[in-house]
Amino acid sequence: MKGVLLSGGTGSRLRPITHTGPKQLVPIANKPVLEYALDDLIEAGINEVGIVLGDKGRTEIQEYFADGSEFGVDITYIVQGEPLGLAHAVGCARDFVGDDPFVVYLGDDMMREGIGDLVADLDPETYAAGIGLQEVDEPSRYGVVGRDENGDVTELVEKPENPPSKLALIGVYVFTPEIFEQIETLEPSWRGELEITEAVQGLLDGGRNVQSTVVHGWWKDTGKPSDVLHANRLVLDDIESDIRGTVEDDASLMGRVEIGVGTTVENGAVVRGPVSIGENTRIRSSAYIGPYTSIGDNCVIDNVHIEATVTMGENTITADRTIVESLIGREASVTTNEDKQPAGDRLVIGRNSSLEL
Repeated sequence: MKGVLLSGGTGSRLRPITHTGPKQLVPIANKPVLEYALDDLIEAGINEVGIVLGDKGRTEIQEYFADGSEFGVDITYIVQGEPLGLAHAVGCARDFVGDDPFVVYLGDDMMREGIGDLVADLDPETYAAGIGLQEVDEPSRYGVVGRDENGDVTELVEKPENPPSKLALIGVYVFTPEIFEQIETLEPSWRGELEITEAVQGLLDGGRNVQSTVVHGWWKDTGKPSDVLHANRLVLDDIESDIRGTVEDDASLMGRVEIGVGTTVENGAVVRGPVSIGENTRIRSSAYIGPYTSIGDNCVIDNVHIEATVTMGENTITADRTIVESLIGREASVTTNEDKQPAGDRLVIGRNSSLEL
């Protein structure tokens, strides 16, 4: 069985972060979101993966994953171009997957327990597709399914006022090639996109069976800054201490902390885990790094209290401030202005930015 990772889309809900890079490479505990999905496919026994690329971030994703050999998998890149919907993206993978069942995984989704059960459950002799589900508190915000007593899907409803269940579609599917015939019949929805839910509904309307599997453990869509911070918190909850850099004698480390190669935590600095710090970063003597923070590669952190935050890398953060629950893009700087006149904050703010001063 082959895997298809969907990595198109504009990432509009993650602006301004996605003005300069693809949403699939946003780091969670210093690892790109898309790499978690790739890991899940590999753990499910899949070693041939097609990554469907949009126009945005195509080069960066190919440079990061290359041919996949570093990750123990063969990667083929499939160009979708303009984002015309999930069903369109799946249709682009037709030549890659051929005549066998295949797994589709949304590249900005994360699942704690992986997808092994979903992949193993599908019986292609009986079912045309299998879909991953999870129980949610507010089903009216999601695509929701109705199921019969065997767990087979009876209907799919997008953001229903009266949900047939609390089981929402998550971002992973197993399809037989029959899905391509349904995709060819689709017309653009009110959003101007080809909807994968309509393709699956077409299988049901045609009398085909669709299996469902409830995925356990947490599931997270990382489409918004608050989602990235929450996913970072969930991943850091499970890390173990791993010190590969240098911690000077009078630095203080508490709790579980990851420190990458080439990173130094200087005397006087305080790091209170769970925290992940990347490679070649310097945590200077007046820095306090609080729980649920990920500091990227090649950063300088000093004279700041920073907590429950993600910095994406190549950052200089030396402001005499307390920074909490923030997502700081690559190469961004947060520095002090205490010696400058006239006194006041000096800002260079891009479109779609958000500040709370």
